[in-house]
Amino acid sequence: MENINLVVLSDSTGDTGDQIARAALAQFDVTCENAKFHLFGHIRSIEHLNSTLKKCLEMDNIIIYYSLVEESLIDSLKKFCDMHNLISVDILTPSIVAIQRLTKRSPATNPGALRKLDEHYFRRIDAIEFAVRYDDGKDPRGVSRADITIIGVSRTSKTPLSMYLANKHYKVCNIPLVPESPVPKELFEIEPKRVIGLTNSPDKLNKIRKERLKSMGLPTESTYSDLGRILDELDYAEKIMKKIGCPIINVSDRAIEETAEVIIRHLKKMND
Repeated sequence: MENINLVVLSDSTGDTGDQIARAALAQFDVTCENAKFHLFGHIRSIEHLNSTLKKCLEMDNIIIYYSLVEESLIDSLKKFCDMHNLISVDILTPSIVAIQRLTKRSPATNPGALRKLDEHYFRRIDAIEFAVRYDDGKDPRGVSRADITIIGVSRTSKTPLSMYLANKHYKVCNIPLVPESPVPKELFEIEPKRVIGLTNSPDKLNKIRKERLKSMGLPTESTYSDLGRILDELDYAEKIMKKIGCPIINVSDRAIEETAEVIIRHLKKMND
């Protein structure tokens, strides 16, 4: 079989389009050597689209899967594919048409422009990607770019809180506080009000950590869940938070949504 090139174009990460293309290919007897995947994400301008499409012309036996939200990008892509006799697959349109036929209702946008460019959509996607990139202290440089940085010991809900806030369009970086690890200098280079410290009760942390170990198939009695160790970590974290001068939230009796609301109010007040 000849080699084929499957190209995915997206205004976001392109992960969904990539999965769809791979699922379709799995129905055929095609080896990895015969098929190559090319993922081009974050295409949000005509210039970017055109430069990407030029790269596609360098490939043979190509199919383009696309998921774009702006009408001008969709039109340009369709014209390009028609001009160069390329096969293209619109990932979203068939689903919208099916719903339209069943409900007898028209989509919110005009035919041919099934989704309008939505500033809130892009802000949310950017914020989610930011939260993933700068989760759990992976790269402390994110502190300077974040709307808010969350710090705290392990199992104080830093990651789920970061993702919840990201879905509200806030760029969040989170940094774990561990006595054996140095505190990133970036935390002392920004305004203290752009940092939020999270704490929890020792007993609650003890219980949460034991459940975490149990879910991982590990012994529940370990240094990680030891009450003395937890007290040391909380004491260390409190000293760091006071040194920074940031607000501190006790999450022991709060749901993620409640903690997030406190932080959002803080952010709005800070930006007023």
